[in-house]
Order: sequence, then structure tokens, then C-alpha cells
Amino acid sequence: MQASVIGSLAISAYLLSTFFTIKEQQSKGYLLLSRYFPWLAAAAHGYYSSAGFLRPGGFNFSLFNTASLISLIVVLLLLIAAIGKPVRKLGIILYPIAALMVLLDLTIPIEARVLRQHSLPMDIHIMASIIAFGLLNIAAIQAILLAIQDRQLRNHHPHRFALSLPPLQTMESLLFQMIAAGLFFLTISLVSGFVFIEDLFAQHLVHKTVLAIIAWVIFTGLLLGRLRFGWRGQTAIRWTMAGFIILLLAYFGSKLVLELILDRA
Repeated sequence: MQASVIGSLAISAYLLSTFFTIKEQQSKGYLLLSRYFPWLAAAAHGYYSSAGFLRPGGFNFSLFNTASLISLIVVLLLLIAAIGKPVRKLGIILYPIAALMVLLDLTIPIEARVLRQHSLPMDIHIMASIIAFGLLNIAAIQAILLAIQDRQLRNHHPHRFALSLPPLQTMESLLFQMIAAGLFFLTISLVSGFVFIEDLFAQHLVHKTVLAIIAWVIFTGLLLGRLRFGWRGQTAIRWTMAGFIILLLAYFGSKLVLELILDRA
């Protein structure tokens, strides 16, 4: 089956999953669909991404292909977390993002950037980087929902969506759990990166590394502030969003400039 057909199926399934998640409070049918339909979307997305990512002799790390793969990892991490934690509502934001990444990969042709030489430290670095970004992406979405919930509760006029979310303390606890897990993998990513990077400047990686370290410092500071000073609420939200934006620039800012603007690897 052609990749375009599978990609279109993944997009449609993600959009339907978003609809079912929004409507899950209305009936048991919607609730069941919101639990299981995203797995169908992720399966189609996985089949589609594998065709674009796995190339003869190496892995394709072009901009939109990488973005699509990372969005798939984010969705899978969310689905796994939702088995034991009340985080399924995050799919309302994450599923459309994943659908958009597939759509961009389908419709905007970019020359494949195949990584042909890799080693165990590099493989560890790549996987840890993707998982770290996925977990911290979920944390950022969690922070956005937490901000919405906090504002509505302060105004004493919470909407139905805010009322459908877990209690505020539970949302904050989940936020810091996601940050701690993401920071763990980000640490592995940085350490393993220094192992395999031979020439930081020649590989256009110095800015990525610096931004990733800044993000690591921000998230570490947030966790220490939580433990030492009990940081929560708006403070936690601002630090989380700042750290994620810097990490986003580290992961995709340079690829955007190099591949779409300068058109070079």
C-alpha cells in the first residue's frame, strides 16, 4: 500500500481521535473510541514513518520526516502513560499536531538526509534525544492545560473542559513527573552526545548542544526549585514553557534554517 494512503489514514485517524477525546464525557461509546482509536492512528503513523525513516544504508533525518517520527513517539508515550495516569485529554492538542506533521511530510518534499555512519553511542544519543523531547513535549502541553485550568478556577467560572481535567494538584504532580522523566533522558542524550561528537563545529552541532544544555539547566532548576521552595502554579508553567521552547529551538531551529532556508545538510 502506498505511503500516501497510509499517511492519509493516519491523519484521518488522528483527527477522529481528537473528536472522540473531546466528546468522551458524553457517552461510553465515545469513551471507548477515545481510548482505542488513537492506537489505530499511531499504528498507521508508525507504518508510514518506518517507510520514510528507514533508507538503504542508513536513517533519514530530514526535517519533516524527523518531526513526524518525534510526533509519533510523543503520541506513543502519551498512550502508554494514559494506561495508568489521567493524561488522555492531552491528546486533544497532541493528536492534531501529529496529524499536521504527517501532512507536512506528505506534501512538502525535502531531500532525504541519510545518516549512514552510526555507532552504539550515537544510537543511544538519538533514541534518548527523541524520548527526552517527547516527554518534555508532553510536559509542555500539560503546562498549557494547567494554565488554562488554573485561570478558569481563579475566575470561578470553569468551563466543562476544565472540569473534565484531573484536580489541579494531580495535574501539577503529573507535570513534574513528566519533567523528571524527560530530564533523565535529556541527561543521557547530552552525555552520549559528547561521546560520539568528534568535531562539534564541523558538524553544525555547537548551537544545538548549547541550547540543549541551557534547557537542561532550566528543567533542573525547576525541579530543584520544586523540592527546595515548593514552586508550583504559574512559576512552574513559565519555567516549563521556557525550557521546552529552548529545547525546540535546539532540535528543530537549526534543521529549519539549514534545510529550508539554506538548503544544506
